[in-house]
Amino acid sequence: MPDGLLQAQAIQARAPRQSAALPILGAGAALRVVLITSRETRRWVIPKGWIEPREAPHRSAAREAFEEAGLAGEADPDPLGLYAYPKRLASGAVRPTEVLVFRYRVARLLHDWPERRERERKLFTAEAAAAVVKEPGLAELLRKLRSA
Repeated sequence: MPDGLLQAQAIQARAPRQSAALPILGAGAALRVVLITSRETRRWVIPKGWIEPREAPHRSAAREAFEEAGLAGEADPDPLGLYAYPKRLASGAVRPTEVLVFRYRVARLLHDWPERRERERKLFTAEAAAAVVKEPGLAELLRKLRSA
């Protein structure tokens, strides 16, 4: 079992968990990461959301990649890693939330998708993506891509 999955299982009971797609296009020097803006703060993020009951986490990540970023492709079944961030709820409360991150191999960038009018989508090098995201754990995962 991959270390990331063991770590994710060990912390599952401590905080609510989301799944996220880390969308990758190309390889080597041509590798690009797809980031989107969050709806409210407009900061750069990866597609993520709550895992539905009885939904495999990697399938949840793939669903979010389509809904939020307009991506067609496939998520690896094993997590690449995880990070935590303070999730602001509709009530205004902040809840620590852990995010399981799955490598998502992008096959196509779609022209139309459910949240197209709510978000901006942009391609970045792994290094540039790490520099613009606000979550330190996510930035670390992006830096690891650069050296992989």
